[in-house]
Amino acid sequence: MDSRASTVAELVADRWGDHRPGLRYEDGVLTHHEVAAGAAARAALLSDLLPTGAEPHLGVLLDNTPEFPLWLCAAALAGAAVAGVNPTRRGAELARDILHTECRVLVTERARLPLLRGLDLPGVRLLVTDTADYAGLLARYADARPDPSRAAPSDRFLLYFTSGSTGAPKAALCSQGRLAAAGRSLAGQFSLGPDDVHYVCMPLFHGNAVIADWAPALVTGAAVALRHRFSASRFLPDVRRYGATYFTYVGRAIQYVLATEPHPGDRDNPLRLGFGTEAGAVDAAAFERRFGVRLVEGYGSSEGGAAVQWSPGTPVGAVGRATPGLVVLHPETGRECPPARFDTAGRLLNGDEAIGELVNQGPSPFEGYWRNPAAEAERRRDGWYWTGDLFCRDTDGYLHFAGRTDDRLRVDGENLAAAMIENILARYEGAAAVCVYAVPDPVTGDQVMATIAGAFDPLSFAEFLLAQPDLGTKMAPRFVRVTDRMPVTATNKIHRAALRGEGFRCADPVWWRPPGKATYRRLTGADLEHAEGPLAPTRGPSPVRRQGLEPRTR
Repeated sequence: MDSRASTVAELVADRWGDHRPGLRYEDGVLTHHEVAAGAAARAALLSDLLPTGAEPHLGVLLDNTPEFPLWLCAAALAGAAVAGVNPTRRGAELARDILHTECRVLVTERARLPLLRGLDLPGVRLLVTDTADYAGLLARYADARPDPSRAAPSDRFLLYFTSGSTGAPKAALCSQGRLAAAGRSLAGQFSLGPDDVHYVCMPLFHGNAVIADWAPALVTGAAVALRHRFSASRFLPDVRRYGATYFTYVGRAIQYVLATEPHPGDRDNPLRLGFGTEAGAVDAAAFERRFGVRLVEGYGSSEGGAAVQWSPGTPVGAVGRATPGLVVLHPETGRECPPARFDTAGRLLNGDEAIGELVNQGPSPFEGYWRNPAAEAERRRDGWYWTGDLFCRDTDGYLHFAGRTDDRLRVDGENLAAAMIENILARYEGAAAVCVYAVPDPVTGDQVMATIAGAFDPLSFAEFLLAQPDLGTKMAPRFVRVTDRMPVTATNKIHRAALRGEGFRCADPVWWRPPGKATYRRLTGADLEHAEGPLAPTRGPSPVRRQGLEPRTR
């Protein structure tokens, strides 16, 4: 492990002359030296392409191809920042992400070009990696060598999107120094070394894959094995093929792997550890029984402002022990909440007083948001970092996740904003009013539910959704409640809490879209078990799972 390097650029340059395998992908392999050389060529190209005086920002709209980590390395050497562009975004919202982060260069591939068709992206230079023109451009810089002298620890390196309940996604900032430090911390925590192989199967546009998987490999000089897109059926064959020893996960990934056909030889694999969020205690135990691999769950805000680490002895249902500086405060009074009390069945007895917002009163590595002072001020109050997530703390000091303070939804590992989905559904001809909110997913996280006041036809609604260019792949409601009048509060605001509390067990008719289906049908009593799944007391974090909430990484 290189404990001296203080920038990502230094870590990249340190691999020059290292001819061990560094990047594995499909049928190919690049040595660490070849990765460093490829990064140097791209850094030189990027420096020539970036306009003078412009923000040195690079957008990357790619699957997990070798080009993605090569451009991460290149940006570090060039002193530039990478904005990972989410390919599930559509239309004007996708254009907004690219323009908001002031990307002067956008790296993509031919398979993603349809997403950009018709978008107005003034001043953005497009590089399409799987073309002859791109290869010709790079050939001019084939003799470049990595020079880390242009980079400093404080240099902006990542602009990664994290969604809130209102407005567009926010671009959180991460410097070269912070990412290098995060890689060192995780490598030390999990005893990762140069002989490990990091399997990167989560998308690199997401902070999880870059911060928790790629960065520690860069620190230790370990090899990285890329999966083009996550595949449950290819998970174990990939692990064996690449000799993978470590991987990260988010959302339903573990549940998808467990759903594959078991075989007697499943435990015959080189993996020793998986690190992530939202697997749940039951699936984590099943994964270890089947594959002989321990999963470590953690909580961390995407922005880096607070983190809770699991440690041996953490009780089922808890995320981890509160470290110095982490407190649970009442969001209105600012006072520390009393300890949570549970009965013998694990039910929370004093939720009203024990649940509050998790706040980091100690040093915080939060580096802010790009061009969003209002969101930054919401996170930084009284000199502290407010996570926006609700927790309770038990008498032994362990933290239990208990919800979110705004109307975010987390669907299959992705954070979605209710207001943005509402703006799209409001175009539906029969809708007089629309409200979007989360209901529990049977496995982990949320499902999207919408209440529509007005006329509703299931066939025309499904056709309407297919016709919306800015409807992301995970935004379509699973459930649609149809009502004559939208419930409102005394101030004439939609009563979201009431709708969320009733969910799809309500007096109004509810239509639902079963998994794998594109059309809606009337929800009946016979459908309820499939819609909400088993709510066994032991599934997931016991005191909060029954409230329909799951621990997550924001």
